[in-house]
Amino acid sequence: MKYAILYEPTSTGYSAHVPDLPGCVAAAPTLDETRKLMKEAISGHLECMRQFGCEIPVPTTVAEGIEVSLT
Repeated sequence: MKYAILYEPTSTGYSAHVPDLPGCVAAAPTLDETRKLMKEAISGHLECMRQFGCEIPVPTTVAEGIEVSLT
């Protein structure tokens, strides 16, 4: 499955969350490190859900960037 991840700059680096997996978050000083931690967080989150017999949510969030002109 492929989940959308939202990354945001912070005063100390970056934070990230997965809208389709509430509570699945990560933060690190660099975007690359945040990406790595987010992959681990998703894997761990899904594994815990499986262990507790929770239904794994199907990804539904769609993210897109749209370019607009400021002139």
